[in-house]
Amino acid sequence: MQIDEIFEADRRLNNKKRITPLLNSPFLDEIADRKIFIKAECLQHTGSFKFRGAFSAISSIPVEKRKKGVIAYSSGNHAQGVALAAKIHEIHATIIMPEDAPEIKINNTRDLGAEVILYDRLSESREKIGERISEERLLSLIPPYDHTDVIAGQGTIGLEIASQADENGIEKADVLVCCGGGGLTSGIAVALSKLMPNFVTRPVEPEGFDDVVRSLKSGERQTNEKMSGGLCDAIITPTPGELTFPLMKKYCGEGIVVTDEEVMKAIALAFTRLRIVVEPGGAVALAAALFHTKSYNNETVIAVVSGGNIDPDIFRKAIELI
Repeated sequence: MQIDEIFEADRRLNNKKRITPLLNSPFLDEIADRKIFIKAECLQHTGSFKFRGAFSAISSIPVEKRKKGVIAYSSGNHAQGVALAAKIHEIHATIIMPEDAPEIKINNTRDLGAEVILYDRLSESREKIGERISEERLLSLIPPYDHTDVIAGQGTIGLEIASQADENGIEKADVLVCCGGGGLTSGIAVALSKLMPNFVTRPVEPEGFDDVVRSLKSGERQTNEKMSGGLCDAIITPTPGELTFPLMKKYCGEGIVVTDEEVMKAIALAFTRLRIVVEPGGAVALAAALFHTKSYNNETVIAVVSGGNIDPDIFRKAIELI
C-alpha cells in the first residue's frame, strides 16, 4: 500500500464522501488532562467510516464487471457502506450478515436496497458463504478490510486528519483508532506516516477481543478465543488481516485495550459534551483517549470515532451512567 493509492481513492471519493469535522471539548480535555480532538466519522454517510472503503472498492471495479453486482459480509457498518455505494452506482448488492447483528443495522442495510442473507457466526463461515455465492452469481466480493481499495478508501481519513491538524497547529500527536480487522487503522497509518511523520497511529480494541494489540506485541498474527458476545460488535474480528497486519506492524505504535465500562462512559461523554451519537465499537478510541492517558506520550491526542449506529437500549444504558 502506497500513499498514491490513497490519493487516488480520495479522487474517486470526491464529492461523494463527507469531510467529517475534527471536534474538541474543553470538558474532555479536562478529563484527560491534555488536548483531545475527535475525528467524527460517526457523521459520515451511513453513520460510519465504512462508506469510504466501500465506495473506493466498488468505483475501482471495471464497469462491465461492476454491473453484475457486488457481495460483502459484515456485522453492519460495512454492510451499509456497500449497500449505499452500490445504490449510488445503480448496481445490486448482496450482504451476508450475522443473525445476532443489531437489528437497526440489518434493517438499514435492507432499506438501502441490498439483499440481506443471515448466517450463524458460531457455526458458519461468512467467508465461505461469500465465496460460494460470489462464484455462483459472478459477483465482485468486497471484503470488510483485507482489500487494497478498501484500505485506500479508509486511508482518506488520514489525509483529512493531516489537513485539519495543520489548520489547528498540531505538530505532534497520538492518533488513536478503533480497530477490528485493521483496514481503518492501516489506511490512516500509511497516510500519516508520509504526511505527518511526528504522529503515532495507535490501534485500540475492546478487552477480550484484542487480537491486533497482541499481534503487534508478538510480531505474529494472533486469534481471539471468542467470536461473539462482546459489546463492541462492529470491531469483533477473529484475527488481523493478511494485508492489514504487515502495514500496522510497519507503521503503527503500540496498541491499547479498553474495558466495556470505559466504552460506555465514552459514549455518554461524547453525547453530553459533543452532542454526537457513538456506537460501542466506534467509541473505543475515545475511551482510550480519556481513560488511558499513561498509554501515550504526546500532549495532543486525536481519537477517531468510527461509527454511530448504536442500539437504542445500549445508548439509554450509557446515558444513565452520567
